[in-house]
Amino acid sequence: METGSPQNTGPDRPQGTIEGVGNEPVWIALPPGLLKMRRLLLVVWLGLIALAAGLLPGLLAGPAWAAFALPPLALMVWGWVMTERNWRSWRYAERADDLLISRGVLWREETVVPYGRMQLVEVTSGPVERHFGLASVQLHTAAAATDATIPGLDPAEAERLRDRLTELGEARSAGL
Repeated sequence: METGSPQNTGPDRPQGTIEGVGNEPVWIALPPGLLKMRRLLLVVWLGLIALAAGLLPGLLAGPAWAAFALPPLALMVWGWVMTERNWRSWRYAERADDLLISRGVLWREETVVPYGRMQLVEVTSGPVERHFGLASVQLHTAAAATDATIPGLDPAEAERLRDRLTELGEARSAGL
């Protein structure tokens, strides 16, 4: 995944616009802290389920019943791999007139949010996200179907993105 920097700005582009060669967007990947947080949650929840499914029947009904812990443990291994694939699929790109958000492993989804259609941009961070130093940016538009979220950003990047998107949204909506 490529990480964009404002070095590609020129006299004909607004300050801070990030585009690659040939007007291709420069995709920005999500930080690894999001993967770490999601994997920890996976291990905690499925570990508790495995413990409850294996230990209790094993103690009450006999050691053979402890095999009920195997499905949650297998699900944990599968989830470990799939969590990374999902994390790698998330990316976003700032273009001159819109924001692109791409995600999905089996079903790829790409959302294009024009700056002029944004009504509200908010930064949220729950207790687990704050513990891992993460925040999410949520974009609200007039059409509820085009609301978009970028999870797991560094709080400073989330605030920078919020301020930039708000500024661009106000500038683009002035002509409507």
